[in-house]
Amino acid sequence: MCLVLIAYKHHPLYDLVLLANRDEFYDRPTSPAEFWEDQPNVLAGRDLRAGGTWMGITRQGRYAAVTNYREAPREGSAAPSRGALVAGYLLGNASPEAYMERLRSQGARYNGFNLLVGDREHLYYYSNREDIVRPLAPGLYGLSNHLLDTPWFKVEQGKAELEAALYGGGPLSPDDLFPILANEAPAPDEMLPETGVGLEWERVLSARFIASPSYGTRSSTVLLIERSGHVRFVEQTRLPGAPASEVRSFSFDIEP
Repeated sequence: MCLVLIAYKHHPLYDLVLLANRDEFYDRPTSPAEFWEDQPNVLAGRDLRAGGTWMGITRQGRYAAVTNYREAPREGSAAPSRGALVAGYLLGNASPEAYMERLRSQGARYNGFNLLVGDREHLYYYSNREDIVRPLAPGLYGLSNHLLDTPWFKVEQGKAELEAALYGGGPLSPDDLFPILANEAPAPDEMLPETGVGLEWERVLSARFIASPSYGTRSSTVLLIERSGHVRFVEQTRLPGAPASEVRSFSFDIEP
């Protein structure tokens, strides 16, 4: 997951509005969002190479998402999969705060990551590159491959468009939110970050929706949790060169 935009308790009808793009190499095997056969309370896609996931929610209203912290020179191939961080939370019963505090003692084992975990009452953020567990107050947030709310072009533009979509406080449609994630415009060169991957890759990776010959946005997801507890989870999956997306849509009410 490389872009997450969140309105947390920031709308009169929704506890959570979450928009996310997962960026990955096209040859990494993946299954699209579904309720897991071996864990039927979990709704998420699945990384078929390492077994974890980048984003998901349970029938009990536990949700999580992870992004990589981009630092090419420090990446280690022997580190455990960061997708296990999301799966571990979804499959457990620890509170968001307890899960994050426990993770702090293990965070150095992983390549750089940003993790968001929440439930009906709380939302927490932790990065092993900042090493601070942060409870999030109601508001609007953006996360890419640096720390929460780092003002990268894609983050700032995405947050502004999400704020505009929320204006008026009426019901939201995923069809109206997906265009926020679909913008392929790169940042101007003067607004590019320097993350150690070179200028050409900085340009490619600066777009909200990434398209390159080998790497890009594999899926886009809109997650809506109404104040009533009703959930809508819609995922668009796009294969390289495909003219249209596969769409999977799920609706359910959070169980006690």
